[in-house]
Amino acid sequence: MEQSPQHPHIVVHAPALDGSRRVTEGDVTLGIASHLDDVIEILRMTDLDRIEVEESDIVEWQGGGPEDWPGLSEHEIE
Repeated sequence: MEQSPQHPHIVVHAPALDGSRRVTEGDVTLGIASHLDDVIEILRMTDLDRIEVEESDIVEWQGGGPEDWPGLSEHEIE
């Protein structure tokens, strides 16, 4: 199923070992996010900032939702 330009399909992938999450549109990586604000900024840079990142149907959250950012913050450095 092909997405129309007005309805892109954005995927925020499951967290990597460092907690970062890749943000893609189709086969194109738009950026790497370490926080929800990063996702918003990545979408702003691609003129998709008018969507509600946390509630939009065009954003698919894999491996956890917008509140799931494991990584360095959960692993104390001793």
